[in-house]
Amino acid sequence: MENKELTRRSFLKTLGIGATGAALASVMTAMPAALAETPEIPEYPWTWHPIDKQKALEYTYKRWFEVGGCGAGAVAGIMELLAEEYGYPYNVIPCKTMALAAGGYGCQTLCGALAGGCLMLGFFCEPKVAGELRNELFAWYRKEPFPTYQPEYTATTTVADDITCNASVNKFMKANNLQMGDAARKARCAALTGEVVCKVIELLNIQYGYEEAKPVEEEAPAELAANEYIGTSKTDRGEVKVKVTMDGEMIANIEVLSSSETPGICDPAMEQIPKAIIEKQSTEVDAVTNATQTSNAIMEAVRDALSQIK
Repeated sequence: MENKELTRRSFLKTLGIGATGAALASVMTAMPAALAETPEIPEYPWTWHPIDKQKALEYTYKRWFEVGGCGAGAVAGIMELLAEEYGYPYNVIPCKTMALAAGGYGCQTLCGALAGGCLMLGFFCEPKVAGELRNELFAWYRKEPFPTYQPEYTATTTVADDITCNASVNKFMKANNLQMGDAARKARCAALTGEVVCKVIELLNIQYGYEEAKPVEEEAPAELAANEYIGTSKTDRGEVKVKVTMDGEMIANIEVLSSSETPGICDPAMEQIPKAIIEKQSTEVDAVTNATQTSNAIMEAVRDALSQIK
């Protein structure tokens, strides 16, 4: 036995791997069996299964308090319910991966519920489709009165007109005379997260044919005054429409009526370009950094409106 052990040690020494190498060799010998037991990586995008929205709303509300807020709550409201019903692979995504999104990532930027919702869209849709659904989600969030789900506290709902935590929660607290640490404020954000989850579920259900999209109610076009002109332009994301109001030969006001541009990212252009055109009385103004396409689209739409002046 001693001679055999010496021979083995000499052999390993010759290979230059010693005892550590022996251990590694043992692991590598066992590795194929371990790999055979590893579940297959699911094909991307993951398969979507419809979720009962009322159940998701109630579940997300409860989990918000348990997992650290809006980002983690939004993931829990979808992934944990799918895991409960279908198991793998939905059970390998810990909801607390999005805990840092709480409070607008700690600095009141993008609402954490939206961040968690976007992550879910990214799991179940190719990037282009996910981006389109994200835009729908953001547009809905801007105009939705929150919270309509109020299981514990009765509060005045507020419309954020924005996708940031700062605008959304502060407007609500002001309307209800609340502070950030108040229980009613926390309940509001838990309910909002549940409502965002329901909207994400709705968007995915429609995308995969489990639910029909609600018919879009078109507003009757408002009558234009004699000094008002509508202009449009096209981008690779859709149409930008503006209304230009003239005061004699001067541009008095520019309103962006509709846009398919990415909410949030393109907001600075929507705000700054009309002001710059009015100030300079020219459509040749500097584009906004990181929103060049939107800037150019607004300028082109204004030019289109001005071309209608006789």
